[in-house]
Amino acid sequence: MSLFNTILSAINSPTQQASSSQLGDILDTVQQLSGNHHTNPSAVQSATSIVGKYVRSALQQKRRNEGDEQVQALVNQFGGIGASSQVVNMLFSAPQIQELVGEITSKTGINAGIIQAMLPTLVPVVLNFLKTGTNIENPLGSNSVLSGFLDADGDGDVDIYDAMQLASRHLGR
Repeated sequence: MSLFNTILSAINSPTQQASSSQLGDILDTVQQLSGNHHTNPSAVQSATSIVGKYVRSALQQKRRNEGDEQVQALVNQFGGIGASSQVVNMLFSAPQIQELVGEITSKTGINAGIIQAMLPTLVPVVLNFLKTGTNIENPLGSNSVLSGFLDADGDGDVDIYDAMQLASRHLGR
């Protein structure tokens, strides 16, 4: 099942946190980032997908070292639409940030300085997507969206971009 289908399933589940307004907030944040930095919205969505690939890798390592509950706690704490340089520094080393910025620049054409400015918002946005599967009654328990994201096939193709496109269509935007 695709990431977006898992998110839709979470929206339809009364036991999970996901809502259409949460998806709308994510899309609005990406749109605002695009406008604030005078960049193409599609390029920012692509950048979000690349950030997702790096977040997946960092969370998989965190899960191996600290367990599922710690990964879910991090998603719960930092998943949102506000900026947090703290979570960027928690997930990535300085060389990983450089690599991430370089990949986004080469694939989207967005200036490296702009990407650096966007990262503290893009990382929480990706975590907010993952937060949609959080169980309302047991916030540190099983999260279908997070599990599906972390257990994906590892082909390097993170479908955050696709999920954003489908969410936009789903919400009629």
